[in-house]
Amino acid sequence: MELHPVTVEGDLVIGDGTLACIAGPCAIEGTDITLRTAEGVAEAAAAAGVPAIFKASFDKANRTSLRGFRGIGIDEGLEVLSRVRTRIGLPVLTDVHLPEQAAAVAQVAQVLQVPAFLSRQTDLLAAVAATGRPVNVKKGQFLAPADMRHVVEKVRGSGGRDVLLTERGASFGYHDLVVDMRSLPALRALGCPVIFDATHSVQRPSAAGDRSGGDRRLVPPLLRAAVAAGVDALYLEVHEQPDRALSDGPNSLPLGALLPLLRQARRLAETVAAFPDDGALWGDDRDPSGGAGGV
Repeated sequence: MELHPVTVEGDLVIGDGTLACIAGPCAIEGTDITLRTAEGVAEAAAAAGVPAIFKASFDKANRTSLRGFRGIGIDEGLEVLSRVRTRIGLPVLTDVHLPEQAAAVAQVAQVLQVPAFLSRQTDLLAAVAATGRPVNVKKGQFLAPADMRHVVEKVRGSGGRDVLLTERGASFGYHDLVVDMRSLPALRALGCPVIFDATHSVQRPSAAGDRSGGDRRLVPPLLRAAVAAGVDALYLEVHEQPDRALSDGPNSLPLGALLPLLRQARRLAETVAAFPDDGALWGDDRDPSGGAGGV
Protein backbone atom coordinates (compact mmCIF):
# COMPACT_ATOMS: atom_id res chain seq x y z
CA MET A 1 0.00 0.00 0.00
CA GLU A 2 1.26 3.46 -0.87
CA LEU A 3 2.55 5.44 2.10
CA HIS A 4 0.38 8.37 3.17
CA PRO A 5 2.60 11.08 4.74
CA VAL A 6 1.10 12.96 7.66
CA THR A 7 1.35 16.74 7.87
CA VAL A 8 1.51 17.79 11.50
CA GLU A 9 1.71 21.48 10.64
CA GLY A 10 3.40 23.66 8.07
CA ASP A 11 6.43 21.86 6.68
CA LEU A 12 6.63 19.32 9.50
CA VAL A 13 5.61 16.16 7.68
CA ILE A 14 6.13 12.63 8.96
CA GLY A 15 6.70 10.17 6.17
CA ASP A 16 8.19 12.53 3.57
CA GLY A 17 11.65 10.98 3.76
CA THR A 18 12.95 13.25 6.53
CA LEU A 19 13.50 11.67 9.93
CA ALA A 20 11.51 13.44 12.68
CA CYS A 21 11.46 13.03 16.44
CA ILE A 22 8.86 13.07 19.19
CA ALA A 23 10.42 13.74 22.57
CA GLY A 24 9.58 14.81 26.10
CA PRO A 25 8.88 13.43 29.57
CA CYS A 26 6.47 10.60 30.25
CA ALA A 27 4.17 12.71 32.40
CA ILE A 28 3.70 16.43 33.02
CA GLU A 29 5.16 17.03 36.49
CA GLY A 30 4.63 20.80 36.58
CA THR A 31 4.83 23.92 34.45
CA ASP A 32 8.45 24.97 34.96
CA ILE A 33 10.07 21.58 34.46
CA THR A 34 7.93 20.93 31.40
CA LEU A 35 8.88 24.23 29.79
CA ARG A 36 12.56 23.64 30.52
CA THR A 37 12.37 20.19 29.00
CA ALA A 38 10.53 21.46 25.95
CA GLU A 39 13.17 24.13 25.45
CA GLY A 40 15.88 21.46 25.69
CA VAL A 41 14.08 19.29 23.15
CA ALA A 42 13.72 22.24 20.77
CA GLU A 43 17.40 23.17 21.06
CA ALA A 44 18.64 19.59 20.59
CA ALA A 45 16.40 18.96 17.61
CA ALA A 46 17.41 22.23 15.94
CA ALA A 47 21.10 21.51 16.48
CA ALA A 48 20.68 18.02 15.00
CA GLY A 49 18.60 19.28 12.09
CA VAL A 50 15.67 17.04 13.00
CA PRO A 51 12.09 18.40 13.11
CA ALA A 52 10.55 17.84 16.55
CA ILE A 53 7.23 17.36 18.31
CA PHE A 54 7.01 17.70 22.09
CA LYS A 55 5.24 14.94 24.00
CA ALA A 56 4.00 14.71 27.56
CA SER A 57 0.93 13.18 29.21
CA PHE A 58 -1.47 15.01 31.49
CA ASP A 59 -2.68 11.64 32.77
CA LYS A 60 -1.17 8.15 32.83
CA ALA A 61 -4.18 5.98 33.47
CA ASN A 62 -2.27 2.70 33.12
CA ARG A 63 0.05 2.89 36.13
CA THR A 64 1.02 -0.42 37.71
CA SER A 65 -0.13 0.65 41.18
CA LEU A 66 -2.89 2.83 42.54
CA ARG A 67 -0.09 4.80 44.22
CA GLY A 68 1.69 5.53 40.93
CA PHE A 69 1.95 9.15 39.78
CA ARG A 70 -0.65 9.74 37.06
CA GLY A 71 -0.03 13.35 36.15
CA ILE A 72 -1.64 16.70 36.89
CA GLY A 73 -5.00 16.18 35.19
CA ILE A 74 -6.54 17.32 31.93
CA ASP A 75 -7.33 20.96 32.76
CA GLU A 76 -3.94 21.93 34.18
CA GLY A 77 -2.15 19.61 31.81
CA LEU A 78 -3.64 21.16 28.68
CA GLU A 79 -2.77 24.60 30.03
CA VAL A 80 0.87 23.54 30.38
CA LEU A 81 0.92 22.07 26.88
CA SER A 82 -0.61 25.27 25.53
CA ARG A 83 2.29 27.20 27.10
CA VAL A 84 4.78 24.84 25.46
CA ARG A 85 3.13 25.55 22.15
CA THR A 86 3.08 29.34 22.49
CA ARG A 87 6.38 29.91 24.34
CA ILE A 88 8.62 27.23 22.86
CA GLY A 89 6.95 26.96 19.48
CA LEU A 90 6.89 23.17 19.19
CA PRO A 91 3.80 21.23 18.12
CA VAL A 92 2.60 18.97 20.93
CA LEU A 93 1.38 15.39 21.25
CA THR A 94 -0.44 13.91 24.23
CA ASP A 95 -2.43 10.82 25.20
CA VAL A 96 -6.19 10.55 25.10
CA HIS A 97 -7.60 7.87 27.41
CA LEU A 98 -11.34 8.49 27.15
CA PRO A 99 -13.56 9.35 24.16
CA GLU A 100 -14.97 12.37 25.97
CA GLN A 101 -11.47 13.88 26.28
CA ALA A 102 -10.79 13.97 22.54
CA ALA A 103 -12.44 17.27 21.59
CA ALA A 104 -10.79 19.24 24.41
CA VAL A 105 -7.36 17.77 23.73
CA ALA A 106 -7.68 18.55 20.02
CA GLN A 107 -8.02 22.25 20.88
CA VAL A 108 -4.44 22.22 22.18
CA ALA A 109 -2.51 19.24 20.77
CA GLN A 110 -1.45 18.94 17.14
CA VAL A 111 -1.32 15.12 17.42
CA LEU A 112 -3.63 12.94 19.52
CA GLN A 113 -2.16 9.67 20.79
CA VAL A 114 -3.93 6.43 21.64
CA PRO A 115 -1.94 4.45 24.25
CA ALA A 116 -0.85 0.91 23.44
CA PHE A 117 -3.11 -0.71 26.02
CA LEU A 118 -6.10 1.06 24.42
CA SER A 119 -5.21 0.47 20.78
CA ARG A 120 -8.25 -1.76 20.14
CA GLN A 121 -10.81 0.49 21.86
CA THR A 122 -13.18 1.31 19.02
CA ASP A 123 -14.99 4.21 20.70
CA LEU A 124 -11.71 5.90 21.60
CA LEU A 125 -10.29 5.47 18.10
CA ALA A 126 -13.47 6.87 16.59
CA ALA A 127 -13.46 9.87 18.93
CA VAL A 128 -9.89 10.92 18.19
CA ALA A 129 -10.45 10.37 14.46
CA ALA A 130 -13.51 12.65 14.54
CA THR A 131 -11.40 15.61 15.71
CA GLY A 132 -9.62 15.80 12.37
CA ARG A 133 -6.22 15.89 14.07
CA PRO A 134 -3.46 13.45 13.12
CA VAL A 135 -3.72 10.33 15.27
CA ASN A 136 -0.77 8.33 16.56
CA VAL A 137 -1.71 4.83 17.68
CA LYS A 138 0.81 2.86 19.66
CA LYS A 139 0.77 -0.81 18.69
CA GLY A 140 -0.48 -2.89 21.59
CA GLN A 141 2.19 -5.06 23.18
CA PHE A 142 -0.23 -7.94 22.56
CA LEU A 143 -0.87 -7.30 18.85
CA ALA A 144 0.78 -8.73 15.76
CA PRO A 145 1.93 -5.96 13.40
CA ALA A 146 -0.38 -7.06 10.59
CA ASP A 147 -3.37 -6.92 12.95
CA MET A 148 -2.92 -3.15 13.19
CA ARG A 149 -4.71 -2.99 9.85
CA HIS A 150 -7.96 -3.26 11.79
CA VAL A 151 -6.93 -0.30 13.94
CA VAL A 152 -6.12 1.76 10.85
CA GLU A 153 -9.51 0.84 9.37
CA LYS A 154 -11.27 1.98 12.54
CA VAL A 155 -9.57 5.37 12.46
CA ARG A 156 -10.04 5.95 8.75
CA GLY A 157 -13.56 4.58 8.81
CA SER A 158 -14.38 7.16 11.49
CA GLY A 159 -13.16 10.10 9.46
CA GLY A 160 -9.49 10.15 10.41
CA ARG A 161 -7.26 10.60 7.39
CA ASP A 162 -3.84 11.03 9.00
CA VAL A 163 -2.67 7.95 10.90
CA LEU A 164 0.71 7.28 12.48
CA LEU A 165 1.70 3.90 13.93
CA THR A 166 4.23 3.45 16.72
CA GLU A 167 6.17 0.29 17.55
CA ARG A 168 6.98 0.05 21.26
CA GLY A 169 7.91 -3.61 21.75
CA ALA A 170 5.95 -6.81 22.19
CA SER A 171 5.27 -8.79 25.36
CA PHE A 172 7.85 -11.50 25.87
CA GLY A 173 6.81 -13.72 28.74
CA TYR A 174 6.40 -11.87 32.01
CA HIS A 175 7.94 -8.46 32.81
CA ASP A 176 9.76 -8.06 29.52
CA LEU A 177 9.44 -6.73 26.00
CA VAL A 178 11.28 -7.47 22.79
CA VAL A 179 11.45 -5.55 19.52
CA ASP A 180 10.98 -7.53 16.34
CA MET A 181 12.46 -5.36 13.62
CA ARG A 182 10.27 -7.17 11.09
CA SER A 183 7.40 -5.21 12.63
CA LEU A 184 8.62 -1.93 11.14
CA PRO A 185 8.23 -2.76 7.42
CA ALA A 186 5.06 -4.70 8.25
CA LEU A 187 3.48 -1.62 9.82
CA ARG A 188 4.68 0.63 7.03
CA ALA A 189 3.06 -1.71 4.49
CA LEU A 190 -0.29 -0.59 5.94
CA GLY A 191 0.30 2.80 4.30
CA CYS A 192 1.07 4.70 7.50
CA PRO A 193 4.29 6.41 8.59
CA VAL A 194 5.99 4.39 11.31
CA ILE A 195 7.49 5.69 14.54
CA PHE A 196 9.87 3.73 16.74
CA ASP A 197 9.50 4.28 20.48
CA ALA A 198 13.04 3.52 21.58
CA THR A 199 12.49 4.23 25.28
CA HIS A 200 9.27 2.33 25.98
CA SER A 201 10.75 -0.60 24.09
CA VAL A 202 13.32 -1.07 26.88
CA GLN A 203 10.68 -0.93 29.59
CA ARG A 204 10.13 -3.94 31.85
CA PRO A 205 6.42 -3.80 32.74
CA SER A 206 5.70 -4.11 36.48
CA ALA A 207 9.18 -5.57 36.99
CA ALA A 208 10.01 -3.23 39.90
CA GLY A 209 7.25 -4.43 42.16
CA ASP A 210 4.68 -1.64 42.22
CA ARG A 211 6.11 0.08 39.16
CA SER A 212 7.74 -0.70 35.83
CA GLY A 213 11.47 -1.08 35.39
CA GLY A 214 13.64 -0.67 32.33
CA ASP A 215 17.18 -0.36 30.99
CA ARG A 216 17.95 2.89 29.20
CA ARG A 217 21.40 1.54 28.19
CA LEU A 218 19.67 -0.45 25.46
CA VAL A 219 18.08 2.59 23.83
CA PRO A 220 20.99 3.54 21.50
CA PRO A 221 21.46 0.11 19.86
CA LEU A 222 17.72 -0.38 19.37
CA LEU A 223 17.39 3.13 17.97
CA ARG A 224 20.19 2.53 15.47
CA ALA A 225 18.69 -0.80 14.43
CA ALA A 226 15.27 0.75 13.88
CA VAL A 227 16.62 3.62 11.81
CA ALA A 228 18.60 1.14 9.72
CA ALA A 229 15.46 -0.94 9.23
CA GLY A 230 13.54 2.15 8.13
CA VAL A 231 11.34 4.41 10.24
CA ASP A 232 9.86 7.85 9.72
CA ALA A 233 10.27 9.21 13.25
CA LEU A 234 11.74 8.39 16.64
CA TYR A 235 9.92 8.60 19.96
CA LEU A 236 12.07 9.28 23.00
CA GLU A 237 11.18 9.98 26.61
CA VAL A 238 13.64 12.41 28.18
CA HIS A 239 13.91 13.98 31.62
CA GLU A 240 16.24 16.38 33.41
CA GLN A 241 16.94 13.72 36.05
CA PRO A 242 15.53 10.37 34.92
CA ASP A 243 16.25 8.61 38.20
CA ARG A 244 13.99 11.15 39.92
CA ALA A 245 11.25 11.14 37.30
CA LEU A 246 7.78 10.51 38.67
CA SER A 247 6.91 8.16 35.80
CA ASP A 248 8.98 5.87 33.54
CA GLY A 249 12.33 6.96 34.96
CA PRO A 250 14.21 3.67 34.34
CA ASN A 251 13.58 3.77 30.61
CA SER A 252 13.86 7.55 30.16
CA LEU A 253 16.99 9.24 28.82
CA PRO A 254 18.82 12.21 30.32
CA LEU A 255 17.85 15.30 28.35
CA GLY A 256 21.52 15.85 27.51
CA ALA A 257 21.64 12.55 25.62
CA LEU A 258 19.06 13.69 23.07
CA LEU A 259 21.36 15.71 20.81
CA PRO A 260 24.04 13.05 20.25
CA LEU A 261 21.40 10.39 19.65
CA LEU A 262 19.55 12.54 17.13
CA ARG A 263 22.79 13.32 15.33
CA GLN A 264 23.57 9.60 15.10
CA ALA A 265 20.06 8.84 13.91
CA ARG A 266 20.08 11.53 11.23
CA ARG A 267 23.42 10.42 9.81
CA LEU A 268 22.27 6.81 9.73
CA ALA A 269 18.93 7.75 8.13
CA GLU A 270 20.79 9.65 5.39
CA THR A 271 22.94 6.59 4.75
CA VAL A 272 19.91 4.32 4.53
CA ALA A 273 18.20 6.74 2.13
CA ALA A 274 21.11 6.33 -0.28
CA PHE A 275 20.24 2.66 -0.84
CA PRO A 276 17.72 1.48 -3.48
CA ASP A 277 14.08 1.05 -2.52
CA ASP A 278 13.66 -2.29 -0.76
CA GLY A 279 10.37 -2.82 -2.58
CA ALA A 280 12.32 -3.90 -5.65
CA LEU A 281 13.57 -6.93 -3.74
CA TRP A 282 10.16 -8.60 -3.46
CA GLY A 283 9.88 -9.25 -7.20
CA ASP A 284 6.10 -9.70 -7.05
CA ASP A 285 3.03 -8.49 -5.16
CA ARG A 286 4.14 -9.83 -1.81
CA ASP A 287 4.56 -7.39 1.05
CA PRO A 288 5.92 -7.57 4.61
CA SER A 289 2.56 -7.01 6.29
CA GLY A 290 2.05 -10.67 7.10
CA GLY A 291 0.86 -12.17 3.81
CA ALA A 292 2.61 -14.78 1.71
CA GLY A 293 6.31 -14.20 1.63
CA GLY A 294 6.30 -11.76 4.54
CA VAL A 295 9.63 -10.84 6.03
